[in-house]
Amino acid sequence: MSKKDLHTFIDEIDLKGELKVINSKVSRDLEITEITDRVSKSHGPALLFRNVEGSKYPVLMNAMGSYKRMSMGLGAHDLDEIGAQIEEYLDLGNYLSIKKLVRSIPRLLRLIHVFPVKSRFKGECQQVIEKDVDLDTLPVLKCWPEDAGRFFTLPLVFTKDYKTKQQNVGMYRMQVLSKTTTGMHWHKHKDGSEIYKGYKERGMKMPVSVALGCDPAITYASTAPLPKMIDEMMLAGWLRKSNVKMVKCITNDIYVPANAEIVLEGYVDPSEELVLEGPFGDHTGYYSLADYYPRFHVTCITHKKNAIYPATIVGKPPMEDCYMAKATERIFLPMLRLIMPELIDMNLPLEGVFHNCAIVSVRGRYPGIGNKIMNSIWGMGQMMYTKLIVVVDETVDVQDLAQVRDAVLNNVSTESLFICEGPLDALDHSSNKALYGSRLGIDATGIKDKEENVGNTYHILTVHKERPGQGMEVLELYLKSNPDKFVIVVDDDVSPDDLSTVMWKVFNNIDAKRDLVMLENKIGIDATKKWKEEGITRDWPNDIVMSQKIKQMVSERWKEYGFDESIR
Repeated sequence: MSKKDLHTFIDEIDLKGELKVINSKVSRDLEITEITDRVSKSHGPALLFRNVEGSKYPVLMNAMGSYKRMSMGLGAHDLDEIGAQIEEYLDLGNYLSIKKLVRSIPRLLRLIHVFPVKSRFKGECQQVIEKDVDLDTLPVLKCWPEDAGRFFTLPLVFTKDYKTKQQNVGMYRMQVLSKTTTGMHWHKHKDGSEIYKGYKERGMKMPVSVALGCDPAITYASTAPLPKMIDEMMLAGWLRKSNVKMVKCITNDIYVPANAEIVLEGYVDPSEELVLEGPFGDHTGYYSLADYYPRFHVTCITHKKNAIYPATIVGKPPMEDCYMAKATERIFLPMLRLIMPELIDMNLPLEGVFHNCAIVSVRGRYPGIGNKIMNSIWGMGQMMYTKLIVVVDETVDVQDLAQVRDAVLNNVSTESLFICEGPLDALDHSSNKALYGSRLGIDATGIKDKEENVGNTYHILTVHKERPGQGMEVLELYLKSNPDKFVIVVDDDVSPDDLSTVMWKVFNNIDAKRDLVMLENKIGIDATKKWKEEGITRDWPNDIVMSQKIKQMVSERWKEYGFDESIR
């Protein structure tokens, strides 16, 4: 069922008991983050803060922060339903007879909704027009203590290629720099950055508009890993089963979704010097470090009369963005199967924060199938940033991590590891080179004799690191004197019983060429924080942690917000 706008979605999740309204006055600086983080980690509801200090706008948080709400937002009972619908389109057997073709008509008719429609009239997002711009009137959040300022965290950034005139949308965080300017944090490999280069080469200002608070299908589609030539609004239209209505902005020629709550119109001037932006508590669970990015000038703000400001927080998983990543996993799986017929299923575990880990199951027993699948994945779009790929056979359910663990313990030897170099995500901090480093493939396919697998165990060590190289020293000593097949060492601020945090550290902190030790078919992984004395040439970011003062304040006000002890 199509969601008319964000208000429609809020009403729907409220009816389903998936919304908590907080009427107590709260601060946009850290307090909303701490409340939302606790609720998110407890798998709690969406949050609507109606009384935010210094702003007239309510703030919506954690709207898509569960499998149920993510599915509801995309008009499905569950995310696999969407993937199954796409698979039906791709199955040519559905069109090989008149009878089957007739049965396909309802499915094919749905495609008429994919094309966005440009309106000649003003949209709901333009009910109020403010040309006297003041970004401070918006309840933009400061999310974490070491953030450089307040950041827009759910902005749909619309740009237009100068040469082709094709629009593009992406989600790039935006730090508020003044009442009329923000940073524009598009990484080098993002479409927005490529379009920016085209304007810079011609010495022209680049029109940019930012939509805040569209319906969930539009918001999700803006993050989807689509080829550059495909308009993200086409995917949104198919998901929401109705065409996306677009309206022209007041002060530039960018078109934005008419149902947006708030729109920021303006431009980026490539002739200006880049501005220092960050640090920012990012989705990896670490702070991304300060760097230089373009400045976005806001020339006009338009909004609905009853606008709601949407935001999200990112950090150590699970967070709302993890469920958006899961939607991508399920929606795009059929297309990956089309390219790789051996592929059965894929799991992007929450601890992998989008790009750090992929677990895939395959059918087929020919030699080298694991390496073939790894190379195929590393050769596809944004999958090229995957740091760790684990390949298991069709008998293993990749969604059951216990089964994956057993497959790795039983089937992997030092000869099953495949280490290569290639592109990494801009937020990866483990490599000595930005955007480039080593990646690890683990081929856990095949079924060995059960007797041969007896005693294949793993162990997690903690170390209070006092000198460079101590993690590797501990690993080597342990491997020499103990039978465990896999050994992981982490810093002593991590509990070895908290497997989720241990794996999050592994996925984030290792460089495969540097941090693996192999001894007599046993494998050790050093997931400790690395020092400059260990050859690290870049600053190592801090973990994201809320201040004790804010934690205490939120705990004291917990009942005032309307929560009971079930969420803490």
